[in-house]
Amino acid sequence: MHNLRSKLQCVAVTDTGKVREHNEDTIGFDGDIGLLVLADGMGGYNAGEVASGIAVKTIVNLVRESVAREDLTIVDRETGLARPSIILRDAIHRANKIIHQTSKTQPQCEGMGTTIVCCMFYDNRVFTAHVGDSRLYRLRNDKFERMTMDHSLLQELVDRGFYSPEEAQRATNKNYVTRALGVEPTVEVEIHEVPVQKADYYMLCSDGLSDMVEDEDIHLTISTFSANLDSVAKQLTQLANDNGGRDNVSVVMAHVLDSFPARRRMLDRVLGWFG
Repeated sequence: MHNLRSKLQCVAVTDTGKVREHNEDTIGFDGDIGLLVLADGMGGYNAGEVASGIAVKTIVNLVRESVAREDLTIVDRETGLARPSIILRDAIHRANKIIHQTSKTQPQCEGMGTTIVCCMFYDNRVFTAHVGDSRLYRLRNDKFERMTMDHSLLQELVDRGFYSPEEAQRATNKNYVTRALGVEPTVEVEIHEVPVQKADYYMLCSDGLSDMVEDEDIHLTISTFSANLDSVAKQLTQLANDNGGRDNVSVVMAHVLDSFPARRRMLDRVLGWFG
C-alpha cells in the first residue's frame, strides 16, 4: 500500500461563518493514501450536515478499503480510466445512493443533498472527482488556477456567453447548483486526472470561500503564508469572514513536498528486463 504522509502535507479547516447557525460543510482527509474530501450540504433543519457527513464518511471509508485491497496501477480497458478515478467515482455513486435513500425514508431529511469535491494523489498524478460547485484550485510556479468547473446555473450561463467570468464573480444568483448528491437516485460525476509537480499547492473549498474572496486574494494569501499551511487555511477562513462570512467556510489543502512514483509490481519489473 502506498503511503504519502512524507510526500504530502495536508491541512483542513471548517468554520460556520458569520451568518449561518449550523455548519453544513464536512471535510476529511487521509494523508496516508493522499485523499482529500470536501462536501457542502443543503436542506432544511440540519439535513445539510447529515448529507455532507454521509458523503465524506462514505467516500473516505470506501477509498481506504479499495486502496488497501486493490492494485492501483490497473487501467480499465473499457473506459481507459485509471483505477483511482474509478474508485473515486464509485465511492461518490455509493454516497449518492445512501443520501438519496435516507432523504426518502427519514422525513426530517427530505430534500437534502450535498456537493462533493475530492482528490486522490497517486503515482505523481492527482485524480479529481466533483459534483456541484465546491471547487479545486492549484497553485503552481505562481500560477493560480481553478481545476474544476461548477455544476451551476451561473457556470452554464458563462459557458453560453450570457455572462463574462468577471460578471459571474459579482452575480448574486451564484448558489443554484445543477447537480448534487442525494437529489436523484443516480448522479453524473465529473472526473479528471492531471500530472503533479513537486511544490504544487492544491486547495479544495466550499463556495463559502470562493463567493466571499476573489481568486487573486486567495492566490496572494497562499503565496504570502506558503511557509505554513495551517496559517494559509486559517487566513483564508478569516478573509471570508472579514468579507461577510455569509456561508460556512471550508478549506482542505495539500502541499506536494516530494515526488511519489508508484512502486511497480515485481511482474512489471521482471517483464521490463525482457522489454
